[in-house]
Amino acid sequence: MLEDIIKERLKKLENFRQLGIDPYPSKSRKDFSNSYVLDNFNELLDKEIFLAGRIRSLRQMGALIFLHIEDESAKIQALLKKDIIGDEKFDLFLNNIDIGDFVEIGGKLFLTKTNEKTLEAKEWKILSKALLPLPTEFYGVKDQEELLRKRYLDILFNKETSDLVKKRTIFWNAVREFHQKRGFLEVETPTLENTTGGADARPFITHHNALDINVYLRISAGELWQKRLMIAGFEKTFEIGRIFRNEGISSEHLQDYTQCEAYWAYGDYEDMYKFLRDCYRYVAEKTFGTLKFKIRGFDVNLGKDWPLIDYGEEIKRQTDINIWTASDEEIKNKLNELKIDYEVENRERLIDGLWKFCRKNIGGPVIVINQPKITSPLAKSTFKNPEIVERFHFVIAGSEMGQGYSELNDPIDQKERFEKQQALREAGDEEAQMADYEFIEALEYGMPPTCGHGFSERLFAFLMDKPVRECQIFPLMRPKDHKE
Repeated sequence: MLEDIIKERLKKLENFRQLGIDPYPSKSRKDFSNSYVLDNFNELLDKEIFLAGRIRSLRQMGALIFLHIEDESAKIQALLKKDIIGDEKFDLFLNNIDIGDFVEIGGKLFLTKTNEKTLEAKEWKILSKALLPLPTEFYGVKDQEELLRKRYLDILFNKETSDLVKKRTIFWNAVREFHQKRGFLEVETPTLENTTGGADARPFITHHNALDINVYLRISAGELWQKRLMIAGFEKTFEIGRIFRNEGISSEHLQDYTQCEAYWAYGDYEDMYKFLRDCYRYVAEKTFGTLKFKIRGFDVNLGKDWPLIDYGEEIKRQTDINIWTASDEEIKNKLNELKIDYEVENRERLIDGLWKFCRKNIGGPVIVINQPKITSPLAKSTFKNPEIVERFHFVIAGSEMGQGYSELNDPIDQKERFEKQQALREAGDEEAQMADYEFIEALEYGMPPTCGHGFSERLFAFLMDKPVRECQIFPLMRPKDHKE
């Protein structure tokens, strides 16, 4: 029984304390990583060294104890001999150390008769006493909630999960490296905002006690703040940061996640989609060593040409609805026919519902352009057709995988669009954007022609071909004792 195991381990813990031994010391004399020792074994043969790690296997053979200790880099075998470390320390180890404990072993290296690289102990030290046994059956756990809740065990036991954590870091470092090499300055912008901007999303609300005001967790990585930096004279900025959206969970959506946004003065949306396409290729190659992926049943090759697709034409091709001439009622009828749910019945959301249906059938990678102005409150209109904006979306494996646009820098136009969005909010559309009049004032000082982009960790999850929740290291979970 687990209770008996815990009771026994607590007794062993107390044994150390009774002997004046700290079972949780602050420091180890560890000299090298295990992988370094294994790679440089011959050079270290005659040296006394200290290694440390978690015990992953343990067996006694008379006056010998064989064990494997594991650090982040590798496992290595260690050997305790009673005639070398003495009866007292041998018995202390034998009677009080368990698999899962962290220990430090000091001694010299040698090769066993089976040529296994081994550290022969002259001394040992407890570093951390584990009170719960490692669940060897965790290898076979199928309950995804249990895997995510105890992610530390998932990482410990499953190399695939451990590799995912490392790949995630490589992914974002590559994103950062790509931008910095091209002259973009990394910045940090506020997470708490008086008004949210930069996306259509329902925000989280909290209270700022010191100022006695309600504030919002940001829904974009500083779009309106980075544009202020363009007004201030900077020409290339980017931010990689956490954003928060109080919306539903799916295989593609989470409430808090990492996003990259960048802004580039004197460029337009065509410059930006070429830049971002090259960024994706660079990051994929750095992280995965390939540009070819199998994602949700689609064969995706980031190295091939990315064709331009017209937003309205694609909807017409797939649904036979012309979004420029169809009535709201005709669009609603088509949505009902396609069994697409919609909560808000304004035209922006109805058209967006059609598009979300259509994009699921596009393997990509493609670049979608010519989006309606009414669905893009922050994008600049095209000169030839004011009802269309200079905006792009990347679609990969049926999902939006980043977007950008020529930023609206006309303060009068921006104010009118904000006010239309505010009216939609007041009519019940909680995802419509808030009017930010301080940003309008900043625009009135003049912002140069600017393009921007934004993409999230959804790209990483898709390249891994996993749900986005599984690609976070520690996704948010309900408390274990939560009751409906």
